[in-house]
Amino acid sequence: MQPLLPQGEKEELSSPSPLEGEGGALAPDEGSLKSKQAFAKHLRRNLTPEEVKLWVALRGRRFENFKFRRQVPIGKYFADFVCQDRKLIVELDGGQHSESEYDKARDTGLQSVGYKVLRFWNVDVNQAMDGVLLTIFDSLNEPLIRRFAPPSPTRGK
Repeated sequence: MQPLLPQGEKEELSSPSPLEGEGGALAPDEGSLKSKQAFAKHLRRNLTPEEVKLWVALRGRRFENFKFRRQVPIGKYFADFVCQDRKLIVELDGGQHSESEYDKARDTGLQSVGYKVLRFWNVDVNQAMDGVLLTIFDSLNEPLIRRFAPPSPTRGK
């Protein structure tokens, strides 16, 4: 039970609980661009240690001259890292994301607007950063036409 606050005072939350997932109690209203921008700024200022480690490798075109942005609003979601030129989203997940139906629906929504989503566990960044970067590199160099081309028609129809 939460303690009662004097009338008119609001409790400020420093950051969402990791168990609540992305956004948590601070998630913006879906239609408010200003609140989305403010929330994205909040997320950028409160990166996890693993996000900081990956951001150091990706920022400022340091990674094979690809431009990445962090905590980017896309529709109603916030992507951890995005390379807009290659339509690639990189997500880092902690234990709360294990078998997450929300993440599956989120990935489907992002893929429906043309993005490829790569997900890595935080432990991968801490213990196998070279493998994470190699996977990102391979995805960035995958021809976009293969990702967006319609399936070939079946024979006989």
